[in-house]
Amino acid sequence: MTGSPAQYLVDLGPLKASPAFARLWVGSTIAGIGAQLTVVAVGLQIYALTESTLAVSLVGGIALLPMVVAGLWGGMFADAVDRRQVLMVATAVSWLSTAAIAAFAIYHGRHPASGDVADVAPYYVATTVGSIAATINGAARMSSYPRILPAEHVPAAAALGGITQGIQLTSGPALAGVLAALIGLPMTFLVDVVLCAAGFLGVMTLPKLPPLSHVARPGLASLADGLRFLRHAPNIRIGFIIDLLAMTLGRPYVLLPAAAASVIGGGPTTVGLLTAAAAAGTFLTSVFSGSVTRTRRYGVVIAGAVMIYGAFIVLFGAVLLAMSSGAFGPVGPTWSEVNYGALTLAGVALLGTGAADEVSAIFRSSMLLAAAPDEMRGRLQGVFTVVVTGGPRLGDIFAGICASAVALWFPPLLGGVLIIALVSVLVHNLPRFRAYDAHNPTP
Repeated sequence: MTGSPAQYLVDLGPLKASPAFARLWVGSTIAGIGAQLTVVAVGLQIYALTESTLAVSLVGGIALLPMVVAGLWGGMFADAVDRRQVLMVATAVSWLSTAAIAAFAIYHGRHPASGDVADVAPYYVATTVGSIAATINGAARMSSYPRILPAEHVPAAAALGGITQGIQLTSGPALAGVLAALIGLPMTFLVDVVLCAAGFLGVMTLPKLPPLSHVARPGLASLADGLRFLRHAPNIRIGFIIDLLAMTLGRPYVLLPAAAASVIGGGPTTVGLLTAAAAAGTFLTSVFSGSVTRTRRYGVVIAGAVMIYGAFIVLFGAVLLAMSSGAFGPVGPTWSEVNYGALTLAGVALLGTGAADEVSAIFRSSMLLAAAPDEMRGRLQGVFTVVVTGGPRLGDIFAGICASAVALWFPPLLGGVLIIALVSVLVHNLPRFRAYDAHNPTP
């Protein structure tokens, strides 16, 4: 017997159960729209200065090591001090880094650039600082959910996080493409300066969130405690590994500026639309996530979703390969020269990746928040944030190097096949992960 359609829609219970969570959710959603706008706009700005996909990929690559350190230390601070204070500092740094990027873009808009290191270095520095702040913010925010929400609403809160991500990744990139074409990149970055300020809305109104028990001060001892716990938490650990594989081997976004300029056509508008297609998949999955609270076999769902993700990455690579062969005619960098058939197929592929990735993200987040004790949540969430933000940076490097060495279509084709094969083998040999039961959460 099938249930009513309402049973499959996202559960809004967390927004009603906790006004503090509702304000945090709204504020972070608005700020995140601006952050994603800037992610796309920075790529366009650097590509405009250098005409190099590898240079675009280095935006994430340079930030990788600082983000790893920030995630680990941010998680330790989230366990050891008031999480509200951590969120306030991280939000302020994010806003300042956004303002700096806007200032650099305004300067280059008035002074022609040659595309050398001196021109692009400020963007690398500012985006790295912003990435560090975002990593710390994510660790502290997510680890706060079980403190401001009843336990039964935590899985639904993870699904609402998908709504947030879907809104951000749909609106931000699409807005970036449109604004870059209409008002130019400098003014586009200024829009983010305004949107980023909304992050203070939810953070300033949070209650104090001090530690519930004694926790080691941030340092090697605290980090060792967290890693020791993770070593004896195989379900959480394998969830991290699976996501790291998917994000490292199946990250297509750094390829989009070059694809839009020479393979599919359409320029910045195509970049915005394709990035938004992935976000639309994320959003739709979250909207129809009502069955989350009725699902028990998290491990099986996570593995299946990631393998489906790999299949859609293969499809995206196949589209690029077909277009690169020239069989479908020439394309150009303007919207009037786009190949609509290729754009549609690429959009379907990225829509599928967004949907599959969100299924995995919902259940991995729920597993972590339900199975980990409060005194460890900050550190584990720090590792989680390092994985979900650092993995894509590794993926950008992988895609940039492979595309430069072979061809634009090579990294998604190779990466997608490897994702399917590696996850299949990994999960086949981990019966405990496959048997994970949400009614008896074990780390």
